[in-house]
Formats: sequence, structure tokens, C-alpha cells
Amino acid sequence: MKARGMTDKVEWVVWNGSMGILDTVTIGRIEESVTGRRAYLAAPYGVVGPFSLDALETQGRVSFGECLVMSRRRWREDQVELRLEAREKRRAFMFRLNFNDDDQVHREVLNLPAEGELKPAEINAAFRKLAKTAHPDAGGSSEHYRRITEARDALMQPFARAA
Repeated sequence: MKARGMTDKVEWVVWNGSMGILDTVTIGRIEESVTGRRAYLAAPYGVVGPFSLDALETQGRVSFGECLVMSRRRWREDQVELRLEAREKRRAFMFRLNFNDDDQVHREVLNLPAEGELKPAEINAAFRKLAKTAHPDAGGSSEHYRRITEARDALMQPFARAA
């Protein structure tokens, strides 16, 4: 362990988008080797590390698992994009948690893929395509139109709750 300089006094930002955690931290332990300086964050984030302190200082940002450690300047530049990306990941995760057998039936009714994440535009496009022939005014039956409407509404529910 090498003596610390200014790096341990500078506050860095730690961001965990999957959990929505943003905090300021300092560098804890620093180890020097032939490949460069490796660092760990100070408590209570001491489990974050080792990461390249050289990369953090030159690039302003390093990733460690689901965490990003970055300079305050880099956070100001990247925060909008990072927050939007994290929100989409959390939304997709919540959608997977809400997935059930009924969703499978609704996907079949709308001729959507049995697996994978669906986007609202994809669900609406599938509904519109089928509605052109399923609607009673277009020669379809009210029962068929009701089924595709129910399928669309059920598949869109998680997006309405997340908004």
C-alpha cells in the first residue's frame, strides 16, 4: 500500500443505476504495481474495487459491476443518459417480474414473439394490423376484435404503471 496523495481527498461520484443509488465517495486503499495503480473505495463502499485508478483519473469514469465511479464533471456530463438508461433497465426488470401465463396467451392472440421484451410500439403495431380485419365494420367479428383489444390492453398495462 502506497502513501496517499490528493486522490483520497477528492470526492468522486458512485452511481448504481440498477438500484438508483447516487453518492459521493473517496478513494480508500490504493495499491501500486507494474501494471498501474489499483484502488478500492473508502467505507461504506469498500467492496467496490479493485479498479484502475489511472483509468479513473484519465477517463473520468470506470465501471465496476453495476457501479460506475466517476468524477463530478463526468457525472454532470453523463447523468441524463445514465438515468434514462437505468430507468429503462428497471422498467424491463419490472416487466419480467410481472410476466405470467396470461401474457403468453395475449402474445399469441396478437401474433407476437413468445419470449423477449416487448415495446409499446410493437404491441400497438400488432394490434392495428389485426384490427384492420378483426373489426366488425371490416368484416370481422366482435368477439375476435374484443380478444385482440383485451390482449393489447393487458400487454400495455405494465407500461402504464411504469410511466
